[in-house]
Amino acid sequence: MALTVKELTQKILNHENVFILDIRSEEDFNDWSINGKNVSSINVPFKKLEQDYDNVKHQFPEDQPIYVVCAKGISSQKAVDFLQSKGLVQATYVEGGMTAWSEHLEPVKIGNLTDGGELYQFIRIGKGCLSYMVMANGEAAVIDPVRMTDTFKSFADDKNVSIQYVFDTHLHADHISGGKSLADEVGADYYFPTKDDEGLTFDYKEVQDGTTVKVGNSVDVLAFYSPGHTIGSTSYIVDEKYLLTGDILFIESIGRPDLAGKADAWVDDLRKTLYERYKKLADDLVVLPAHFGEMKEINDDGTVKDTIKNIYEKNDRLQVDSEEDFKSLVTDNLPPQPNSHEEIRKTNMGQKNPEEDERREMEVGPNRCAV
Repeated sequence: MALTVKELTQKILNHENVFILDIRSEEDFNDWSINGKNVSSINVPFKKLEQDYDNVKHQFPEDQPIYVVCAKGISSQKAVDFLQSKGLVQATYVEGGMTAWSEHLEPVKIGNLTDGGELYQFIRIGKGCLSYMVMANGEAAVIDPVRMTDTFKSFADDKNVSIQYVFDTHLHADHISGGKSLADEVGADYYFPTKDDEGLTFDYKEVQDGTTVKVGNSVDVLAFYSPGHTIGSTSYIVDEKYLLTGDILFIESIGRPDLAGKADAWVDDLRKTLYERYKKLADDLVVLPAHFGEMKEINDDGTVKDTIKNIYEKNDRLQVDSEEDFKSLVTDNLPPQPNSHEEIRKTNMGQKNPEEDERREMEVGPNRCAV
């Protein structure tokens, strides 16, 4: 019987011991794999598993399940049959493989809002993306939705709320946004930062510094201009309690300014946002980023969040006094750019409309939004 990615996600978030046997190529495994606080993950490509079993079998546990993962959940079924023929009856496969792992969204409650409202975070655990839903008095706003829009619609239906507003914090380059699609599907208003319009082919509600939307006539979503990752990057302050920072500020890192090829031009904006504009905000605002980099950033309650005060005390990228040193830190320590980032940007502008299989392929791999 297969293990679903939702079941696997919940095991990892509950800190259960999990053993993963990844049968993809060594290159694919090293680039992107399943991990977590209590996850043991090994890589044995399928051919090696079949041809060299006697020399690799010592790596497999005898007292816990073995979850086999491949790219799409097909080869892993054959691998499970092989392992069970060798007596490892506790082996099962991860349904849908790494493709399904990349697309799964797990909703986690962040907290309560004014007038009985609620705020939820959607963790795309296999990709590191974070989306949000603000709910109040029968209405909902979704911030930074990913392309799996059915998840947000189903969740809203379960909560008996109607999605009226959809926001993007910036023009995304590491994953395909579901913002415009979701807004069209439910008849909601789509809000987008005007300064990031590099050729959008569709209409949207313009977001400027100070733009405010009231959800359910009670919860404010306030736009706070915060350039640096992109020239239009905009944070959203929700209910005067939460700061949704997009890809500008993460729990343990900061955003990279180079995904539009403008690192030198935008690094000063990034510094001003992090070292001046955010410093004017209340210390007890809870930071909710659009990505996380490592599983250790997920708290014990399954959320990715911390206060501005704590992040500024712990994040060493926010403690660089010299402007030159900061520029060097940012521009000299950039990881490889996300897969297909230029094609993803064009898709998010509506200039390209790939088929679903191509969209999946474009997003393969980890997020790489941080310095």
